[in-house]
Amino acid sequence: MQGKVVLVTGGAKRVGAAICRKLHAAGANIVVHYRASLYEALALQAELNGLRANSALCVQANLLDMSVLPEVVAQAVQHFGHLDALVNNASSFYATPLNEIDTRQWHDLIGTNLQAPLFLAQAAAVELRRRHGAIVNIADIHAERPMQDHLLYSVAKAGLAALTKGLAQELAPQVRVNAIAPGAIVWPEGAEWENEERRRRIIAHTLLKREGEPDDVARTVKFLLADAPYITGQVIAVDGGRSINI
Repeated sequence: MQGKVVLVTGGAKRVGAAICRKLHAAGANIVVHYRASLYEALALQAELNGLRANSALCVQANLLDMSVLPEVVAQAVQHFGHLDALVNNASSFYATPLNEIDTRQWHDLIGTNLQAPLFLAQAAAVELRRRHGAIVNIADIHAERPMQDHLLYSVAKAGLAALTKGLAQELAPQVRVNAIAPGAIVWPEGAEWENEERRRRIIAHTLLKREGEPDDVARTVKFLLADAPYITGQVIAVDGGRSINI
């Protein structure tokens, strides 16, 4: 990854920050996209630049605003001179039972989890082809097995898995496109996920009988970007075996 430039959406905290740190430690320059997490983004930028001068850049954008997506890519290229990889990590997540779904939820969940990755890939395609780069999308194991009461999120992630395979076809042979489907890595934010019994039930259906860590996803991103030159169009589950035991 030495000298490579990677744009990570939603990179300021949680799994996104772990991805940024892992790729930076491998030698990459990092563009940390954030929407509202200004403090966390600036702190991560300072941390990475403290380790290696001028190696990290923060870019703020609301990915639901289609007009700014090309500018996100342009800022990365303008600052570092090129772009080698895109990691579509940013995501909205919350329950949407069928009888409560409205168009605002549709535009938010489909927009962040499917629409933005598509149009960011479109904006980055010329540069990624030029650099023989790669894309990694962060999908979800519930793309294949929908989560109860999370209909729109599950549909969006299913679309992202399909988009991964479609982009792999569209951008071949210059650009590889893969996805990661995490399981129980970091518990979602919100009171409903603070329920210990609910967490225990989920872990009970995980073959390794434990939660994963953000670094499990980060290591897989690094593998797909740096060590997998003959892998494209694949969705790799990083879930402790839960997807085969739900």
